[in-house]
This record gives sequence, structure tokens and C-alpha cells, in this order.
Amino acid sequence: MIVIRPIHEQDREALWQIANQTGAGFTSLQPHRPMVDNKLAWALTSLKQAWHETSQKKSTSEAQQKNNLYLFVMEDTETGQVVGTAGIESAVGLDAPWYNYKVSKQVHASQQLDVYTMVDTLMLCSDHTGFSELCTLFLLPKYRHSKNGAFLSKSRLLFMAAFPELFAEDLFAEMRGACDDREVSPFWEALGRHFFAVDFAEADRQSTLDKAFIAELMPRHPIYTNLLPDDAREVIGITHESTTPARYLLEYEGFHYTGYVDIFDAGPLLEARVKDVRTVRDSRQYKVKIVTSNTTDQRRWLMANSELTGFRCIMGNLSYEGLEFVQITSQQASALDIEEGQLLRVVPLSSE
Repeated sequence: MIVIRPIHEQDREALWQIANQTGAGFTSLQPHRPMVDNKLAWALTSLKQAWHETSQKKSTSEAQQKNNLYLFVMEDTETGQVVGTAGIESAVGLDAPWYNYKVSKQVHASQQLDVYTMVDTLMLCSDHTGFSELCTLFLLPKYRHSKNGAFLSKSRLLFMAAFPELFAEDLFAEMRGACDDREVSPFWEALGRHFFAVDFAEADRQSTLDKAFIAELMPRHPIYTNLLPDDAREVIGITHESTTPARYLLEYEGFHYTGYVDIFDAGPLLEARVKDVRTVRDSRQYKVKIVTSNTTDQRRWLMANSELTGFRCIMGNLSYEGLEFVQITSQQASALDIEEGQLLRVVPLSSE
């Protein structure tokens, strides 16, 4: 069975192996050992802090004063292999500046000359400071089937539905931007390289270690996109082909593009209010009844227990008993680490 759970210390090598397969432009998990180790330490510490905050019943405002990382892994329980990751940062930009470009319009007009022009501009900003961010979504190619990608991505939304006090009211996801066949960003080559004098992969890696250099080196004035080469201008707000399915999934959940892009590859940012995200909004809790065979209905459901450090999420079939109970099999209950009578949060994988 495939199970989503929080990352553990024993997943260190598995996380490192996944980092070596992500590719250029995957900012949040790169093949840099100190970065991977630091990310694991951050995730483990964050979960412990979250448990302390919820057990002490701290207020939402207190819980959001720092940026925590909740990192989940997809495990194939038959082999014990970790085959994917998905994460949430609770409030970006509080410990280090978080930058992107806002795509705006400038109008230049002269009645005397009968001239009217409207051009797009890029302005460096930190408008998403304090937002929660979906991040670090990666699934091994061998497991990219049977809706596993949607399962992995949406499982963390069930975690947010269960523990809203740990997150901001607004949520975004940064999509990987378009690159050429050599995994080189034409946007970076046309703009960023002039200010950083390093290649795209190195600048992207450095941004995960220290974002201060961005403010020190990037221009603070509006950048007119009509002065950029055609290939750079055409990829602004365009998603990398390997990330396009993830974008479609988030748009189905209610995310939308509002004109903000990444400063390195111009990939789009998709935004939503947490309460409006379909998986969060439509999920419901029911008491569990364990049965031998639960249903002949072939619809797939996401199911998650109500534990914080012991969070578990699976995908499968279930059936309802009245308005209060759902029926699941003993195998499903074991994977969820849940007992009869306990609460289970469920939501359809899709509306189909």
C-alpha cells in the first residue's frame, strides 16, 4: 500500500537520493548535501514545535510567528521505499526575505503625437511575506501513475484542513519555469545573468542558502519586458512541461495566477485562500467502522487520520453508513494507524 506520512530521521538517505533526481530549477530540494540535511533537521524540529504549540493550545497568531516546514514522504509499504516528497512552509519571508517579480503594466501616451503604448514591467517585491507555501513536490518516475501525483500533492492539503492553526490564511505554490532542451532558462540568460554573472543552476542553488544577495544585486527599478529577447519574454508566467500537470491539479483545487513570477526562471505563482481550496473546503470527518469489504464503488477517496506527528494519509475506496460513519477495511485502518470509532477525514480525490 502507498502511504503519506511525515518525514522521519531514518529517511535521510532516501531524501538525499530524491534530491539527486529533481533537476535544475527545483529550488526547494537540490543535490547539495548540507541543504538536504538542513531541510530534514528543519522539518523534524518544526513537527516537534507544532506538537508543543497544539498541546499547549497556543493561539493562531503565536503559531505563525515563525516559518516551519512540514515535509511529507510517500512510502510504498510493500518495499519500504520512499518514492516521493511534498512539503508546506507555514509562513515564508519571516526569517529571510522572500522575493518575486510582480508583472504590471505601464502606459506611455502622447495626445500631441497620437502615440499610445502599453508594456509589461517586472518589479521586485516581497508581497507574499507571511503566506504559506506548497513546496518540494516530487515523485519518482516509476510511481507516476494511478493518480499517485494527485494523491501526494493533495495529502498535505488534508493536513492543513486538520491543523489550520499552523498556517496562514493565504497559500501559494511556485511553479517551475520553462527551460530549453539543455535545462537552461532563457529568462535567466536574458536578465539574471547580467547581474549575477553565474549560470542558472548555481544562482538557483545559492538562493536556497542565502536570499540576501538577491536584494543586493537585482535592480530595484521596473524592468520593461519589451526590452528582453523574444525567447525570454515568451516564457514569463509559463510553466515547465514537467510541472504542467501539477499546475492543472492546483488550478482544479482553486488556485489561480495573479501576475507574480519567480525571479530566476519567471515561473508563475498560483495563489488561493486556504478555506477556498477544494480539498480543504470539501473534506469531512466521520467515525470509523472496520469491515471485511467496504464497497464495490470504484471511486477513489483520500483518507487521513487526525494525528499530528503520527499523520497518515492513504487513497482508496470506502463506503458510508448513515451520516456519521465510514467503513474501511482492516488493511486500510492499519495503514492509517486508526482504530474503530476514531475520526477519519475524507474527501473525494476528484469530482468525477
